[in-house]
Amino acid sequence: MTLKPILLGATALVGLASMAMAERGSDGHVNLIYWQAPSIMNPYLTGGTKEREAASLVIEPLARYNEKGELVPYLSDGIPTVENGGVAEDLKSITWKIKPGMKWSDGTPFTAKDVKFTAEYCMNPEGGCAQLAKFEGVSEVEVVDDLTVTVHFDGPQPNPYGPFTGGTSPIIQAAQYAECTGARASECADENFHPIGTGPFVVDEFRPNDVISLSANENYRDPDKPAFATMTFKGGGDATSAGRAVLETGEFDYAWNLQLAPDVIANMEEAGQGEAIAAFGTLVERLEMNLTDPSTDLPDGERATTKHPHPFLTDPAVRKALSMAIDRVLLTEIGYGKAGKPTCDWVPAPEIYAANNTHCLEQDIEGAKALLEEAGWTDSDGDGVREKDGMKLSVLYQTSTNAVRQDFQALIKQWWGEIGVETELRNINASVFFGGDPGSPDTFVKFYADVEMYANNFDGTDPQSYLASRTCEKIPRPATQWQGENINRYCDPEYDALIKELGGTAELSKRGEIAIKLNNMVTKDSNVIIPLVHRGRVSAKSNTLGGVVMNTWDTELWNAADWYRIKE
Repeated sequence: MTLKPILLGATALVGLASMAMAERGSDGHVNLIYWQAPSIMNPYLTGGTKEREAASLVIEPLARYNEKGELVPYLSDGIPTVENGGVAEDLKSITWKIKPGMKWSDGTPFTAKDVKFTAEYCMNPEGGCAQLAKFEGVSEVEVVDDLTVTVHFDGPQPNPYGPFTGGTSPIIQAAQYAECTGARASECADENFHPIGTGPFVVDEFRPNDVISLSANENYRDPDKPAFATMTFKGGGDATSAGRAVLETGEFDYAWNLQLAPDVIANMEEAGQGEAIAAFGTLVERLEMNLTDPSTDLPDGERATTKHPHPFLTDPAVRKALSMAIDRVLLTEIGYGKAGKPTCDWVPAPEIYAANNTHCLEQDIEGAKALLEEAGWTDSDGDGVREKDGMKLSVLYQTSTNAVRQDFQALIKQWWGEIGVETELRNINASVFFGGDPGSPDTFVKFYADVEMYANNFDGTDPQSYLASRTCEKIPRPATQWQGENINRYCDPEYDALIKELGGTAELSKRGEIAIKLNNMVTKDSNVIIPLVHRGRVSAKSNTLGGVVMNTWDTELWNAADWYRIKE
């Protein structure tokens, strides 16, 4: 297969599910609860899913993915392909046409200049853009005219749909963010809390890590949408209280990410106020190994940076032993039931990109002990903790506060103790842990711990940008305001070279082979990422909330403009 055919069959789905609605705002108020509260409304300054979800109500991409993983136009007038002339024959550029008459919520025209500005904003080397991988291979963004923009790549790009697609790559207004570029990006509180957007809602009040009050965008492109005049986006609490607020009390209409045991959710549903909704995508609960030293003995500007390699997690034998000691089947059973699958892979889907590894599915405590012994880690003083050259195998293991995650922590601590690894557990409020505050010592990106656990996934059905998040340039550090997707501080020139090769490969089977190799490099081969459970995404909706379409390929709020109140 040549470079061109992969794009020839792409089609643009222009019709989204419609609904009957009298007029904008006619259904009053809607209440959402996200137990992980957003800390910012700018997904370019955080790697947190909760911020991406909230922001998607206000700022939008040119196109996004529907519930089937198909790319559909939003601000664009269609999906560019080789077939329709939107993608160049040599695959070195993609040209987007913007829908005529599009307006920002302040009434000003949305133009190609805003698209170009967004790219420059994220690609600024001093800005610390958390979504830089979406712009992998982009050499220039050219404004052709007010309604036409061309993205140029530095080589053939078989998957040109990274920039400006999906919830992680929305368009921000050039006029609003003009003074917020580079090192100043994180300093613009008003802009980052109250972005001017094109989406169905506007922010009236933003209280970080608490509540967002929104109202219908009077300049939204569909005069009959959204059906709801106002929205409360409540953050904080825990998954249990969020589930109860929808399924038992009916106080809220939608609850996101019910990371609860299956029997707990089933019991809540018996109250009859709502239903749990679920779907499998690419969400993986996993452990991340810190390859840098987070010790408090180091200066704050040097902790967890590449200036200081980790004293023992840089040993492949230690990382492998930690993985071998874990019973993933048991974790899945107690944590997720049918809404989970034990996995050894960071990228578990779609099938063409899935390695389907099974090497880690059987716990091997004795094998882990033997591996550590062979590597020179012994319990010479009989205290139950292995050591080598005076260094104890003692880890700080952190995650967000959540009942399932604390159950996982307790079990993993027990198993690691059996192989001679001392473990201190720490859990952090989810709103803080997944927040984007560069000054906080407690964010998952800052990674002031040895091991941490969380889950995320990627937009759409192609993992190229997701895999590219582990290239050397994306390591969080003070110079990037602690932004960056390379949580582990992993850096391997061979990995970077394979990412570049993936970006220039069109044949689907070959792309699958490269993606699987990249997955294996950070999981099976090195255990830098230790996958645990391939999770189904589970949320809840009230019985009176209509139009909700569960989507694992984009944000769950991707079609909030279509939501409405079911009348009895």
